Amino acid sequence: MDEIKIKEAVKMIIEAIGEDPEREGLLETPDRIAKMYSEIFSGMNEDPVSHLLKQFSVENDDIILEKDIYFYSMCEHHFLPFYGKAHIAYIPNGKVAGLSKLARTVEVYAKRPQLQERMTAQIADAIMENLDAKGAMIVIEAEHMCMTMRGVKKPGAKTSTIVTRGRFKEDINLRNEVLRLI
Repeated sequence: MDEIKIKEAVKMIIEAIGEDPEREGLLETPDRIAKMYSEIFSGMNEDPVSHLLKQFSVENDDIILEKDIYFYSMCEHHFLPFYGKAHIAYIPNGKVAGLSKLARTVEVYAKRPQLQERMTAQIADAIMENLDAKGAMIVIEAEHMCMTMRGVKKPGAKTSTIVTRGRFKEDINLRNEVLRLI
């Protein structure tokens, strides 16, 4: 992360909107934003798959559902936050990931300039490929600040994305069971 470049860019934005970057209240703003960007875009330098490498053997192939995984991300179109909950369901094929590892995988994908639709698919694909799952279903519900504070200005409007892979794609009853549990 090039914090020096971020600071310079923020200073230019402050000037471009007609403010004085030397004003007391804005003097340290470029530094604060550079540090914030290092934190909220930390997923750029992390491999989400690394969290799915800690696996455990299982005999059954019953649905595993981890729901209400809260996340915060930045929309790549406006660089405004979107935030909400991710729900992960998958059918194991002899191995499972530690539960915290699912949440960490969501976190890594969320901490990048992102689209909700892409993030949903990325999580599903990572589970299918790295756990060799028989199926995966990811549901994400999020509120987008680009719809809340600008443009259409509709606070409370939520976007839901659902991605299904494997047996969840083939079997509507499995999909409905997960949606009922969520």
